Amino acid sequence: MNLLRLVIRRFDGWLSRQYHVEEFTDDPQCIMRIQAGRAAHGLSLPEGAVPPGSEVLFLHMWNERAPLIPADGPTLDWALATRRKMIHSLRLVARHLQAAPSLKGVQAIGGVTAHLTLKEADGGRAMLEHLGFAVIPYHRPAGAFGEFWENFYTWWLMWTFNPVSVRHRSLFRLQRSEFWMSAQKFLEKFGKT
Repeated sequence: MNLLRLVIRRFDGWLSRQYHVEEFTDDPQCIMRIQAGRAAHGLSLPEGAVPPGSEVLFLHMWNERAPLIPADGPTLDWALATRRKMIHSLRLVARHLQAAPSLKGVQAIGGVTAHLTLKEADGGRAMLEHLGFAVIPYHRPAGAFGEFWENFYTWWLMWTFNPVSVRHRSLFRLQRSEFWMSAQKFLEKFGKT
C-alpha cells in the first residue's frame, strides 16, 4: 500500500470517529456503518413527510469491507455479491435499530452517495429503488463549492479503497444523490429475519 493511500485511510478513520460513524456490528459480512443524526432538510417520501430536524440514521459504506471491483471491471458475480452483502447489512441495521433504545426516535434511514446519478440509467440507483429507498436530488448544504470538496474527498476514498472504481469516474463528473426510507417501512422490509 503506498503512503498516500495509507494517509487517506487514517484520515478517513479519524473523520469517522469525529462524526460518530459507528461500526455497530462485528459481523464480517456487514458492509455498512451508521451515524445517528438529524435531517438537514425536509424529506418528502412516498410513505410521508419527514420534517427538518427529525432524527435520522445515516448509512455509510464500510469502505474496508466493500466488495472490490474486479480488475476487468464490474461483473454479474460482483454485482450479485454486493447486493447480497447490502441486504444482509440492511437487516443487521434493522436489528440494531430495534434493539438500541437511543435510536427509538429515528424517523428515516438513508444518506448521500456519489455512486449513482439521477439523470441516466444507473444500476446503483435501480438497486436502491428496488430495495425500497426513494432516490432524490442532493440538498447542497454548502452549495456547489462544498459539493466539489465532498466529491473530491469521495473520489480519493474510491481510489484508496476500490481503485478500479475510479477508472471510468472522473472527479468532475461525480454527482451526489440522496436515498431515504421511512423507519417504519425500513423495519417492515428488513426487520423480519
